[in-house]
Amino acid sequence: MSERAPRIVFMGSPEIAVPTLRGLAQFYPVVGVVTQPDRPAGRGRLPKPPAVKLAAAAEGIPVIQPEKMKDPGVFETLQEWNPDLIVVMAFGKILRKKVLDLPRYGCINIHASVLPRWRGASPIQAAILAGDSETGISIMQMDSGMDTGDVYAIERCPIDPQDTAATLSEKLANLGADLFLRSLPLILDGTLSAKPQSDEGVTYAPLISKEDGKLDLRLPALQSERKIRAYHPWPTAYFFHNGTNIKVYKAHVVEISAMDTVPGKTFVYRGLPAVMTGEDALVFDEIQSAGRKVLSGKDFLSGYRNWEEGLAE
Repeated sequence: MSERAPRIVFMGSPEIAVPTLRGLAQFYPVVGVVTQPDRPAGRGRLPKPPAVKLAAAAEGIPVIQPEKMKDPGVFETLQEWNPDLIVVMAFGKILRKKVLDLPRYGCINIHASVLPRWRGASPIQAAILAGDSETGISIMQMDSGMDTGDVYAIERCPIDPQDTAATLSEKLANLGADLFLRSLPLILDGTLSAKPQSDEGVTYAPLISKEDGKLDLRLPALQSERKIRAYHPWPTAYFFHNGTNIKVYKAHVVEISAMDTVPGKTFVYRGLPAVMTGEDALVFDEIQSAGRKVLSGKDFLSGYRNWEEGLAE
């Protein structure tokens, strides 16, 4: 390692990045944090700070929250912080070449997939949607491409059949912090070198929008069940029933073939709301109609009229 501990700037926003920031702050001088602006959240639409901002405040670390990295004063602030290394995890913004070139150790990204699979903005959701049996963390030297840089270290993590984006993010948050804190001293002293990614097996995980949560009941029920888990807690899977927006938080697949298989046909299965899809049935364990609380499927049926009438779409 160098004679003095490297000055580090951390860039990240959601909860998954918090364990890494906290771990770094215990062992290295974190001289600044760059995170997303506060965003409206909840029914009151009040501004909510990113999890990383709250963690930085608790550590007494200076924070900036630019809307764009090219906003006036952002690069100048980075220069003033004079980092030896920039560490990035779930930041959600592209770094320009002059930022990548600013620290002497460059910029290192902690990416939530086994690269080159699921480069891009939503690797956790993409892995669940695809039915992958595992994912992991990749420690990568950043370059000007989208998650294309050389990789220092990879650690894999199984995806359990019940994992949601929330539960998998929690696992990867701790895995990422542990792997990075173990790898960083070896990177700094040159013991651990980065290797180019394979040209084979490249896939991309695009940015998710709220509209992506819409279930297509013409597809097999298994695909909808994966989407429900992948998009929990955000943007949340949903469909419409007789004009009412229905959000789904938990569901399971039941193999049913000896009945009307018109996609969207709603019925009751063992006391729970269910719907036929393009293949098999989707049974709802936790569900919410517009303006109501999240309920168990059983409680939902007791307060929702005409579930077995009309079609879901």
